[in-house]
Amino acid sequence: MYRTISRLYPKRLTEDIKRLLMYCDIQTPLERYLAFMIIGSFILSVFVALLIRIFVTFNIILIFVAAFFIIQATIYAYLMLTADSRAKFVEELLPDALQLMSANLRAGMTVDKALLLAARPEFGQFQEDINRVGKEIATGKEFEVALMDLGQRIRSEKLRKTFQLIVSGVQSGGQIADLLEQTASNLRQKKLIDQRIRSSVLTYVIFIFAAIGFGAPMLFGLSSFLIEVITDIFGKIQLPPASVTAQIPITFTKVTISPNFVNTYVITAMISTSILGSLIMGLIGQGNEKEGLKYIPILIVLTISLFFIVKFVIGSMLGGLFNI
Repeated sequence: MYRTISRLYPKRLTEDIKRLLMYCDIQTPLERYLAFMIIGSFILSVFVALLIRIFVTFNIILIFVAAFFIIQATIYAYLMLTADSRAKFVEELLPDALQLMSANLRAGMTVDKALLLAARPEFGQFQEDINRVGKEIATGKEFEVALMDLGQRIRSEKLRKTFQLIVSGVQSGGQIADLLEQTASNLRQKKLIDQRIRSSVLTYVIFIFAAIGFGAPMLFGLSSFLIEVITDIFGKIQLPPASVTAQIPITFTKVTISPNFVNTYVITAMISTSILGSLIMGLIGQGNEKEGLKYIPILIVLTISLFFIVKFVIGSMLGGLFNI
């Protein structure tokens, strides 16, 4: 059953999810996980479609399809963010782990023993990865192969390149302890440089967040209120007969823009802006646009809520002046 349902996914997407499960260290079999994704998304999409259909008169099939794909994209984004979070955590601990291993090697321990003793409880999940590598080396696996296999199980380009440098140094006859110590020192220096760069671009991230999260909904709220005022005023004007307007070089027509259309346009624009702005913030702040995915729900909720709040406040304050 699981295998049949999981085949609904394209092969390329299945391979991507398989790698993400490995990066996230999720032990659930791939076919079962994919089946749960489809069944769970289907049930939740039906519930969402029925709930939205109560408040909005829209095609329920389109709502169901949109909700299904949004839920699928959310699960995929969650796996990516989890894999990247685990990789970032490992990158933070890597210099300390290499330093400990180097100290153990200088104390006269074997490679596998040095690895096992370098694994500390504060390393969290990375402790299990180090223990696994140490056990593999103790059971006869080559040091270089074990390191590269560990790099393949964690979604970190920095980790893989670090291990490649260590393996290349060992193969060229270098001392493992010296290589590990020098690599740890270089990683700490690079970390300091990255922190300085991020602090220098933090102002741009704050500006983008403020413009999207506060500036845009306030302006949209004011604009939508003005459109309602103009629509109401022109709707009350009695247009002269066509015989009279034909002699005037000005054309009088009714306002065809409805408040519902304006609200739909504003919400669509704010959602699009929130998504693109979040990706830009992730790219500027972290060097990877995927890092901005976590800002998307925050900005969408913030902008839409603030839009309706501003619109309500302006309407309460000025609505009586225009009898709206």
